[in-house]
Amino acid sequence: MDVNEAVDEEEFGFSRNYFLAKELRGSAKKSGGKLSDLKLVDEQELRDATSKLETKHEKEIVALMESYKSQYYQWAFELRCGFGLLMYGFGSKKALIEDFASTALTEYGVVVINGYLQSINLKHVVIAMAEILSDQLKLKRKSQQPFSSKSLDDLLIFLDGSHMKESDCFVCVVIHNIDGPGLRELETQQILSRLASCSYVRIVASIDHVNAPLLWDKKMVHTQFNWSWYHVPTFAPYKVEGVFFPLILASGGTAQNAKTALIVLQSLTPNAQSVFKVLAEHQVAHPDEEGMPVNDLYTICRERFLVSSQITLNSHLTEFKDHDLVKTRRHADGQDCLYIPLTSEALEKLLQEIG
Repeated sequence: MDVNEAVDEEEFGFSRNYFLAKELRGSAKKSGGKLSDLKLVDEQELRDATSKLETKHEKEIVALMESYKSQYYQWAFELRCGFGLLMYGFGSKKALIEDFASTALTEYGVVVINGYLQSINLKHVVIAMAEILSDQLKLKRKSQQPFSSKSLDDLLIFLDGSHMKESDCFVCVVIHNIDGPGLRELETQQILSRLASCSYVRIVASIDHVNAPLLWDKKMVHTQFNWSWYHVPTFAPYKVEGVFFPLILASGGTAQNAKTALIVLQSLTPNAQSVFKVLAEHQVAHPDEEGMPVNDLYTICRERFLVSSQITLNSHLTEFKDHDLVKTRRHADGQDCLYIPLTSEALEKLLQEIG
């Protein structure tokens, strides 16, 4: 047998074995297992176990973070020149950016947006920025319309400052995860790009999603955001950012839902927490009802001196809805009712936590 015949025989044997294996596998009994049959660990247990993992290469990570501090002067200089800073790389950049802001931007006003939250009210952010800028420029506003009553366009015009005298001050917006779920909408990114192009505004942002640049067109990147890109891998765990996302290997459940709601509530004012508590207690006491009518909630909150007017209550409800803590549905009699999208078990646990 010559060499060619030997090669052909070998290839024939390989092909025959391949198709034989395919045939046997196809005739085998298929598994009756389902994805829903998997026994997943409780999310809280998984997070506790993850938090106990030892951090490796601590010295190297500390040295890496220290090396970035030598660039703070350059970053601040680029902000003063009108550029925006965009940080990317493996690991959470939250601590790094906040350290930079607290170290190199102390003479400027700083507003923080946590893009990893599920929903964000940009109007409130822009109002806060306008108030900070007004204080920095020492503008007299006693007789003028308050910022909270102005439209978003008017606020952006004020921050652009074309009508004001030149000044080297600006308000810096720190955006953790500008590619986060609460900021991914096209309309939101367009507002942010308009904000970035304002004369008295500078942006420092981080991205983590591999397709994050697809959020912007050429004009937004080069003209409005005017990004200066920096590769700053930190290898730090996404501890804070990860709280708001379910783990793949975990079952989630009522405990995690209550924990996420508690984290959001703790960031609100005591009065807002008390208003939420009224609604939660009503839902636990009346689990079969569609929800709590807005008028009933206002009456109870007014009696307990939690709100002074319907406008105050509406501002709390807007905050709840922005964070998906409260939803609205139509009752059979036609009136709107408020309800909390949590099970009775999760609500009871939440009420215990907020006292």
